[in-house]
Amino acid sequence: MELTDYLRILRKYWVSVVAVFLVGIAVAAAATLAMKPVYTASTAIFLTVQSGDTAGELNSGSSYAENQVRSYAQVVTSPIVLQPVIDELGLNLTPAKLADKVTATVPTNTAIIGIEVTDNDPTVAATIANAIGAQVTTIVESLSPQSADGTKRVTATIIAPASVPTEWTSPRVLLNLALGALVGLLLGFGQAVLRARLDTSVVTEDDVAEVTDRSVVGVIAFDAGASAHPLIFEAAPHSVRAESYRRLRTNLQFLELGERRSSVVVTSSIAGEGKTTTALNLASALADAGQSVLLVDADLRRPSLAKVLNLDGTVGLTDVVIGRATLAQVTQPIGRGNLHVLVSGQIPPNPSELLGSQQMQAVLAEATDRYDMVIVDSPPLLPVTDAAVLARECGGALLVIGSGTLARPQLAGAIDSLEAVEADLLGLVLNRVRTDRRGGYGYHQHYYYERQSDAEALKVDESVKRHSTRSVPVSPVDIIESAR
Repeated sequence: MELTDYLRILRKYWVSVVAVFLVGIAVAAAATLAMKPVYTASTAIFLTVQSGDTAGELNSGSSYAENQVRSYAQVVTSPIVLQPVIDELGLNLTPAKLADKVTATVPTNTAIIGIEVTDNDPTVAATIANAIGAQVTTIVESLSPQSADGTKRVTATIIAPASVPTEWTSPRVLLNLALGALVGLLLGFGQAVLRARLDTSVVTEDDVAEVTDRSVVGVIAFDAGASAHPLIFEAAPHSVRAESYRRLRTNLQFLELGERRSSVVVTSSIAGEGKTTTALNLASALADAGQSVLLVDADLRRPSLAKVLNLDGTVGLTDVVIGRATLAQVTQPIGRGNLHVLVSGQIPPNPSELLGSQQMQAVLAEATDRYDMVIVDSPPLLPVTDAAVLARECGGALLVIGSGTLARPQLAGAIDSLEAVEADLLGLVLNRVRTDRRGGYGYHQHYYYERQSDAEALKVDESVKRHSTRSVPVSPVDIIESAR
């Protein structure tokens, strides 16, 4: 992973990273508050070693003094010193337990023994330190060898008695909080990276790029009211989502559509990604640009265009394929006349065979001759093979990806199913992408519309629709009956 990948992960999961970071600080603060304050009292003992007056005797005495200081520093934490202190102060401790509270150090090139005692009570710490210091001076006197004149060669003197400390030495609040913040930050970023590695959902173009190098030819903005107003060019023609379909229409004009350049299959990997809405609005955008467009509902398993557009769905594609009706008889115009819809008709028992038949190829050939563009809404790729069969017979396929709905392995499987039948995948359409508050989706540019909600756009368009010349579709059943 590169630095940009980590930055993208941080941008995506920054809320959880901050939350774990704050939890780390809170845990450190709680642990610090739960700790009992520890106070440290210290005393210092100076050792004096008698030596001669000559240079050799002074040098020998200096070396002897250094050795004696290190030796007596070890004696400080021994039972010979600590047990008398325990008895004197009446402590409920063993010499070993008391030794855990005592530290003896010897500064470099000195004859000083530093003694530190820790305790939760500052007064007790100072009392123990002073008692140990006094006991050490006694032990040094008893252990020191005598000179020729009977005097002790090593003497100990307390040069800094212990005083009652006013501030605790542990816990170290700032250090603990800093460590908690550091651990929280590491854990927060770690869980973000782990979630990113485990999360296989396709949300952005970066996620698509990790699966395939196929181009994303359209990014459709999210609209919570899309199900209530599927035809965005009537509901809110000036909205961000409508502009997304116009951009998709423009990009489609630059795609290589194969031999049948005027027919495109719109499909998805799984159900619920918005392929039907995408097909409908793409067809509407093409018709709005002046092209004659036929929108075909070739989802012969779960057809929905008739219900979405409130059209007669009793006669449609299946009737044309089996020869019970002609294409001209069953197509229904919507909008201002440039867009016609061929609904699915009756659901057959063998959809795949029907869509792959020579009769279906003939219907598509006739449709491409009669219209500038044919948009075919087909079933999802992974559950059934219908879309792959249709894509091979048309100019190619547009694969709709529901942002946050699809997993990467599913996307890879859908692309593989198209490649297996040598169908042309024209591009990918990333659907339901969240927009920012500025009102536009920054798709490789930084130009945004002034924010206008779809509800506001609906109010504006009401007056337009009252004066529109929308055609009223005639029932295909009536057409067939009259033809008979």
